[in-house]
Amino acid sequence: MRVPPPALLCCSAAGLLLLLLRWRRRSGLWRKVKEARQRQERSLVQMEMAVRRFREQHPSVNMISILPLPLPELCKKLQDGSLPPDHVFYAYVGKALQIATETNCITEYLQESETQLRKAKLTGKLGLLYGVPVSIKDSIDCQGHDSTLGFIKNLNKPAAEDSVVVQVLRRQGAIPFVKTNVPQSLISYDCKNLIFGQTFNPLLYTRSPGGSSGGEGALIGGVVAAVGPMAKDVESLALCMRALLCEDMFNLDSTVPPLPFNEEVFSSTQPLRIGYYETDFFTMPSPAMRRAVRETKQLLEDAGHTLVPFELMNVDYVIFNFCVRGMFADGGASFLKKFKGELEKSSMGLFLWLAKSPHWLKTLLSWIAKPFVPRFSHIVRSMRTNTVDEVWSLHHEIEEFCHQFTAQWKKLNLDVMLCPMLGPALGIGYPGKLSVAVSYTMLYNALDFPAGVVPVTMVTDEDEEELKSYKGYFQDWWDRTLAKAFHGSVGLPVAVQCVALPWQEELCLRFMKEVETLILKKNRIV
Repeated sequence: MRVPPPALLCCSAAGLLLLLLRWRRRSGLWRKVKEARQRQERSLVQMEMAVRRFREQHPSVNMISILPLPLPELCKKLQDGSLPPDHVFYAYVGKALQIATETNCITEYLQESETQLRKAKLTGKLGLLYGVPVSIKDSIDCQGHDSTLGFIKNLNKPAAEDSVVVQVLRRQGAIPFVKTNVPQSLISYDCKNLIFGQTFNPLLYTRSPGGSSGGEGALIGGVVAAVGPMAKDVESLALCMRALLCEDMFNLDSTVPPLPFNEEVFSSTQPLRIGYYETDFFTMPSPAMRRAVRETKQLLEDAGHTLVPFELMNVDYVIFNFCVRGMFADGGASFLKKFKGELEKSSMGLFLWLAKSPHWLKTLLSWIAKPFVPRFSHIVRSMRTNTVDEVWSLHHEIEEFCHQFTAQWKKLNLDVMLCPMLGPALGIGYPGKLSVAVSYTMLYNALDFPAGVVPVTMVTDEDEEELKSYKGYFQDWWDRTLAKAFHGSVGLPVAVQCVALPWQEELCLRFMKEVETLILKKNRIV
């Protein structure tokens, strides 16, 4: 019998040891996931027990009547004492529990919220948001709780203190009571991670609630208001902004300019000069998206506002060179570090693979793909490693683009902009395949303009029929996939996007309020 050489035995032993260490590490990660899911389940049990205790002690309280109240009216009733804060709190907890059971939107119950509630009743009616329960996105720090961003490595690392926004909310009397789910890394408009799983759209469980605030989006579909700020109506958003733009915010965060909420701008009734476009010529809008803009434009014109066509230019350049290239300026090295050691890479598989690929392979892939799949070619080329000089040049380019865009805006003497919003909600799994479809929102991320979304219509049978001829501007795999993702959406809501120039959040909200009011008026007439 032949005896293996010592070197071969050592290699085999080393390989076996490596496999054992890898297995132990993966087992440890899965154990952390299991513990986190158990904590999530315990949170839901705690919520159920808290609501049950309250109902047993206060059987005559009509909790259902509390939930439909718009945030401004809810705040007024809390301030004047006609609604006790504990009635509101447990009504919200009960409804949040129901929605969480249906959509998997809550990651953790902040049990200390019950202590804050008791203190609020003793200290009195302090703050614009006195007694208002609010949900907090997973990525925002709450003292003593994890902010995972969907990464296993961030489990069991509770925040040492509240983030500034949570501190301000507490000082304004709000009561953070749950944390909500997010997609892994936040870089997705789906809402799924390996720790807490998939969050579902409350309107249709086969659809995504969007991201990165998917858990918030799902919760708002049951609960009246949440801070992000996200809410079910514009007045609630405005109230949230009034509460946040305060001395506490300016003192706690020196990067926030001390500009209090401008009531005069928000309350103005002067006619607006509104730019608009139906497409960005990068992501072909669905028939419902295009119709949403057209119908809103008509309503605004009928109300006395002036609508001015706005010609978008070079959106493809913005997406490839500012967004993708900016995010992966180091070739994806920092991006890879965030995912190192994770069990699941979520929907970022393509970007992770490209980030790992050597420069020569990216160059070759870009060259080969250019005639057949130009968008893929551009993405690959945009993910190369940049020199420091190139990064500075990129920053200069972005600044120049912002100046040019603003100059075009001011040349037309515009107040605000009306434009499409990707919709309706895509089916579960589709957002991960359609990263290129975020162009309508990514543009204003790059520009750093305030933007808000207002639902204005629903998908009709006519939209569905027209969708059969949808081709897309590139007619590539992404366009064909997007057509499938839009399919079967009759009855789902579609929104428009309202945009203003930097530091004009009040004007953006005023425009959103105008759109919301006209839509509600139209629906009452119909």
